[in-house]
Amino acid sequence: MRRQRDNRAEDLLYTLGVRYERWRREHSGEARREPRTRAILFGAGSAARTLLHSMIFDPRSRFEPVGVLDDDPGTQGERLAGIAVVGTRADLAAAVERTRAAAVIFTIGNAEGSLVREIRALAIAAGVRFLVVPEMSETLDHALGAQDIRDVRITDLFGRHRIATDSAAIAGWLSGKRVLVTGAGGEIGSELCRQIHRFEPAELIMLDHDEAALQSVQLSVDARAELHDPSVVLADVRDDERMREVFRTREPEVVFHAAALQHQPLLERHPGEAVKTNVLGTLAVLEAAEDVELFVNVSTAKAADPVSVLGYTKRIAEMLVANIESERTGTFLSVRFGNVLGERRSVLTTFGAQIADGGPITVTHPEVTRYLMTTQEAVTLVLQAAAIGDGGEALVLQLGEPVRIAEVAQTMVELAGEPIDIVYTGLRPGEKLGETFLGPHEEGSRPHHPLIAHVPVPPLNPSEVRGLGAHPDVRMLADLCGPPSLETRAA
Repeated sequence: MRRQRDNRAEDLLYTLGVRYERWRREHSGEARREPRTRAILFGAGSAARTLLHSMIFDPRSRFEPVGVLDDDPGTQGERLAGIAVVGTRADLAAAVERTRAAAVIFTIGNAEGSLVREIRALAIAAGVRFLVVPEMSETLDHALGAQDIRDVRITDLFGRHRIATDSAAIAGWLSGKRVLVTGAGGEIGSELCRQIHRFEPAELIMLDHDEAALQSVQLSVDARAELHDPSVVLADVRDDERMREVFRTREPEVVFHAAALQHQPLLERHPGEAVKTNVLGTLAVLEAAEDVELFVNVSTAKAADPVSVLGYTKRIAEMLVANIESERTGTFLSVRFGNVLGERRSVLTTFGAQIADGGPITVTHPEVTRYLMTTQEAVTLVLQAAAIGDGGEALVLQLGEPVRIAEVAQTMVELAGEPIDIVYTGLRPGEKLGETFLGPHEEGSRPHHPLIAHVPVPPLNPSEVRGLGAHPDVRMLADLCGPPSLETRAA
């Protein structure tokens, strides 16, 4: 009873504060200079309360909150920051009409993309603008506020997933450690650096062969840093002597190996380059990592039952990691996940460029499906997987349900607001209609996390890959992958 009285008192104070703020703006002329957009918030959680406070009291806010919607029956009739919860998603159209709202703001930062799509459809049907707050991982460096509210992106509609992680477990093996990230300038590597940085490692060593990419990731981690800072290392994982020098002089305790070539159609034409980086480059880093406590190899779902050069070379890399596990005191494992909706090399980049050019959008097959996640989600799960994985395993990260790529294309056309044709070109060499995370003989268990399956990987002796050469036979790569087995290959 006392708690209810306290809540009512808090609501009363907020209501008075809201009324005063409106009076102040009206009499100061602020409201007349820049009218605010009347908005309904969907979601009555902690993010909504924080946003409401910012929307009401931040003079830079573009929004005037006029109601909150939430599907939880227990929230109905409550007030958040003085703003009433006026219904559920079923009441959206009526609430828009009653409050004269011009926008609906989706305030659940860790929601599934399917829910975002559904509320967006309701908002569009009601004739109002649909806006969102960023994913939780997008606001790690600042408190959520009204300035973070933005237009919906395709990644919000298809990439968002509800993820729970154990930050304490992750911090336990990152904080105070010397951490090396190879491929630091890439999509996954750069996000790894940003997320690792917040766990306060003793040293974050960012390695890449691309100097421009290195500068970009360094500035994203620390805007005041300079390229002569020792945190950045210009080196190529193909250079085994250079790798040994880096490990000898920097002595990393934790390694995330994200350096790889990943453009599947291009690698089909240049398999030798895929071998040099994905196989021999991984071997060079592994052999240099003699005294590390933890080694995490970033793999791909295409390594499960592989049918492409990319899949073959990443599967071989997983097997090399499993082999060295038995020779070292540290833990060596791989993390396997699906398609990342990042800024580079993703289907979104291709579709975006095609839309900007007036179309058409090219999709390989009307029924092709992929599992999609954002870069932030993929890296968050990589860090969690590394905290719970055992040596020699591949940890498989699987989020949500597979999405038809044709549906992604159609939605991007809708967001662009222009008539763009979609053309189907047929599956490319090495491309699957659907995506698998486990090979035909793999069985994944989930003992620690519902989104992370553990799969044993058969070891492969390095002697079997050293002679692959610059022009390997693709059939040889396929044979090296072999049927999954836990039996150690003969040296």
